Amino acid sequence: MTNAKLALILAAGNGSRIAARAGELPKPLVCMHGRPLLEHVMTGALQAGIERFVIVVGYRGEVIKQWYERNPLDGVQVTWIENPDYKKDNGISVLCAKRVIHEKFLLLMADHLFEPETARSLLCQPLGREEVILGVDANICHVFDLDDATKVRLDRNRILEIGKSLENYNALDTGMFFCSPALFGWLEAAAINGNCSLSDGLRLMAQSGTFKGFNIGDAHWQDVDTPEALDYAQQIFAQQIQHSFAIARPAYV
Repeated sequence: MTNAKLALILAAGNGSRIAARAGELPKPLVCMHGRPLLEHVMTGALQAGIERFVIVVGYRGEVIKQWYERNPLDGVQVTWIENPDYKKDNGISVLCAKRVIHEKFLLLMADHLFEPETARSLLCQPLGREEVILGVDANICHVFDLDDATKVRLDRNRILEIGKSLENYNALDTGMFFCSPALFGWLEAAAINGNCSLSDGLRLMAQSGTFKGFNIGDAHWQDVDTPEALDYAQQIFAQQIQHSFAIARPAYV
């Protein structure tokens, strides 16, 4: 049994780097194998044991909500949160959900794809009341677009540093976190002039010893930030996607 049934998904950004493929769509609705990225993320979370979602939207948020109203997942509870400051860093999107989340939760990005079993394994990890556990990938040489990846330095399972510009690192951030609500307090503490990134808060947690890593082994994941990353993800997730949507619901147009 997993240790959480709630997922928070960040879907507020405008996705300027993938605009050539997105057109006027917000990035969470960019399609891969005929389905929006957000649907891939939600379906994977459901297969991992998640039952309820809080989704933070910003750029063209009404379009995302209208898509879901037309194509709901049966029996799934979704709470929508608006982030009017979506041009700020992603830590602000997390903080927008503070008022509705009071339990352990899975934190996901609408543009990070993953294998459901990876999320399930992460959610089976013991999580302290003040902790966050990040799914990390130690197979650094296999990652697509290493320069764009967020780097992590660990000592055993304790994360010491996180950031895109780290020179000394031994794993990568997969964009999948198992969180206690304590994360919100750390983000508030990290905010400067009303802005903070998720990594800003996590760096403070690392200093306190409450930020941990979970090695995902050889599992696949992909941050879909560019058209090239989208093409790569379509290759590595093709078989999983066919299986996932055969279970989740029939095809639609």
